[in-house]
Amino acid sequence: MTIYSQITANKRRSAFLIIAVLVFVIGVVAAYSYYVRGDFVLPIIAALFAIPSSLIGYYTGDKIALATNRAQIVMPEQNSELHRIVENLAITAGVPKPRIYMIDSPALNAFATGRDPQHASIAVTSGLLHALDRSELEGVLAHELSHVRNYDIRFSTLVAIFIGFIVILSDMVTRATFFGGFRSRGNRDNNNNQLGALLAIVSLILLIISPIIAQLIQLAISRQREYLADASGALLTRYPEGLARALEKISGSSKLNTASNATAHLFIANPFHARKLAGLFSTHPPIQDRIKRLREM
Repeated sequence: MTIYSQITANKRRSAFLIIAVLVFVIGVVAAYSYYVRGDFVLPIIAALFAIPSSLIGYYTGDKIALATNRAQIVMPEQNSELHRIVENLAITAGVPKPRIYMIDSPALNAFATGRDPQHASIAVTSGLLHALDRSELEGVLAHELSHVRNYDIRFSTLVAIFIGFIVILSDMVTRATFFGGFRSRGNRDNNNNQLGALLAIVSLILLIISPIIAQLIQLAISRQREYLADASGALLTRYPEGLARALEKISGSSKLNTASNATAHLFIANPFHARKLAGLFSTHPPIQDRIKRLREM
């Protein structure tokens, strides 16, 4: 399978997974609301709360990510070489040149954000610019531009919205149960509907654990997209070794103090501790595995 078909297949699988889980969770909420309340009020109320916040996140998520990491815009006259590299790579990738930002930190890291290639931004740390040579820096920037070209930046925003929606649903149902008391629809109708009560209990359990499931799905998708961005970036530069060497340097980097759990998945490497945290709850695949794959290309 070629890298292009892998990218297409990954987009398709990721979109299907999110839609399937979202439909499942909404269905569970609807079943719970029906058997406990006798109506479908809970999913409707959750949707009314989620839609405005989702729109705000979709259109301003990139600005929030840049602001929380204290990224400052870099003008061409401030760093012409950085702008030249990004512009050349953007032409090769066939996307508009993104805005360029810098985070004043000795940590080695970078991320891309935005809802589409026309509204994309790339942020790099000052430490990254000082530590990498040109071919290594090109590898990192090509990786981030691949996220832009592959619409990973939009997908990351949608996944965050998707998880937020599931958390809202779960929280609403949990509050309705513990503060409103549990009464199955069958009990209210005096039909002693044990099946309805059982379904309501099962639905509640699923809703309580659904945010954890959604988070694991986000992490799995994020890790897969990092592999694809590595491969896509190597295709842009035609030099996988540049990115491989950059990742080796990044793996020994210090923690990025401006990073948060909300933005960690955006970075090229885990901003909290690049050398560890490669287990189930890591936002990134192991760096040594990524380096190995690049050198086998």
